This record gives sequence, C-alpha cells and structure tokens, in this order.
Amino acid sequence: MEEASKAKKAKKGFMTPERKKKLRLLLRKKAAEELKKEQERKAAERRRIIEERCGKPKNIEDANEAALTSIITGYHQRIGKLEEEKYDAEIEVARKQLEISDLNSQVNDLRGKFVKPTLKKVSKYENKFAKLQKKAAEFNFRNQLKVVKKKEFTLEEEDKEGGVGGKKKPDWSKGKPGDQKVKEEEVEA
Repeated sequence: MEEASKAKKAKKGFMTPERKKKLRLLLRKKAAEELKKEQERKAAERRRIIEERCGKPKNIEDANEAALTSIITGYHQRIGKLEEEKYDAEIEVARKQLEISDLNSQVNDLRGKFVKPTLKKVSKYENKFAKLQKKAAEFNFRNQLKVVKKKEFTLEEEDKEGGVGGKKKPDWSKGKPGDQKVKEEEVEA
C-alpha cells in the first residue's frame, strides 16, 4: 500500500511549484530573446530601406564649392521628383475614392436600398438644456422689472382716506366680477 501511495504522489507531484517557477522563468527568457531578435531584425530592415531610398550619405567635408553645388542640385532635383510622385499619388488616391463612392451609390441604387447616415450617439440622460437653464437662473426677471411707485397711480380719494392701506375699498375690488356688473346697474338706476 505504501508503494502505491508513493507512486500516486510521484505522478501527482510531477508539476511542483518549483518546477512551474523554473518553467515560467525559461519561457520568459525565451520570449525576451525572441523579442530582442525581432527588434534587431526590424532595425536592420529599417536601415536597409533608408539606405536604398536615400542612398549613402555624401561626403561634404572634403568637397570644394563646385562639388557642393552639384550635390545640392542633385538633392534639389530628387526632392522635386519625389514631390511630383507624391502629388500624383495623392491625386490618384482621391480619384479612386471618388470612383469607389460612385460605385457604392450605384450598387445601392440597384438594390433599391439607401445608405442610412451614421447617427451621433447622445446620452438620453444628459440634460440638453443645462446651458439655457443656467443662463435663465443667472438672469433674474424680477431684478429687470421696473420699480413702480405706488402713489403715482392712486386716486386722489384714496390719498385722502389713508392711501392704499385705508379702510374703504373701491367698488371694483369688492365681490366677484359678475357681481360688479350687477352693482353698476344698480348704481345707474
């Protein structure tokens, strides 16, 4: 029985924590080496492409004035040629994009479907009128109203009787609007 339990433990303990750590460490080292090799390969490729496109740098330290002039004119002509190629490529790309959009619209017309415009995502919880509400809060209408002096528009009788706070109220302030017409008719009769 003891031998069977030992055999089980040996099988069960094949990947011990120490072995897992060693395995992880080896995998990390291998990955780091691969990454370093990849970076070196990319750097070498970049240098090769730069040399191919730009050519080897010219020695201007020992050159006389005529040699410098020829080097500069060569660079100037090369720049002009590259700018022409760039312009031609940009025009070609713009033409192709226009052609693609034309063909897309023709395909959509043939299908009978129309392209739905892309809609801007808007939060439905966002307060859309927050700016207006803020301005309305700042703009206090009561402060903007013209202050009216009460004595300016009072009747002379009210002034004699003690002003607006006097005991006697005018007829129009008594009762309901329908009652007022009835009282006016009684006064006229």
